[in-house]
Amino acid sequence: MLRRMTDEDAMRRAIALAATHVGLTAENPSVGCVIVNGGEVVGEGVTGEGGRPHAEEVALARAGGRARGGVAYVTLEPCARRSAGGVPCSTRLADAGVARVVFACADPSVFAGGHGAQRLSDAGVTVDQGLMAREAAALLGGYAPARPLESLR
Repeated sequence: MLRRMTDEDAMRRAIALAATHVGLTAENPSVGCVIVNGGEVVGEGVTGEGGRPHAEEVALARAGGRARGGVAYVTLEPCARRSAGGVPCSTRLADAGVARVVFACADPSVFAGGHGAQRLSDAGVTVDQGLMAREAAALLGGYAPARPLESLR
């Protein structure tokens, strides 16, 4: 009998994915995302070289309809705003029907700043923060917000 994937297993995998692109994502941080449904991985992704696509986009594309009702494990808070426009990852996760999002590190930048988590929560998605935050933060390197959060309003 196969052992079901735990929260820690899934976040550990997301961190391992993010580690593969550290230094390759331009001004964006390298982020990992794993989507689990029924205890099994249904999609995973890492921020693309040059910073696009975002990890959540890749994982959702791979999961397809299997993301509905699942749990997304992300090393950094999903964005609420995109630097190049387009649909933010928090909206994509909610629209895909993910039931829960677990992210390791808060993103204080203008692109998330708690707004990604709030958007998910407002859409009825359960949000948990802080799982393995120290391990995930070690991959963020020099990523830091350059603008105040007030510019998002």
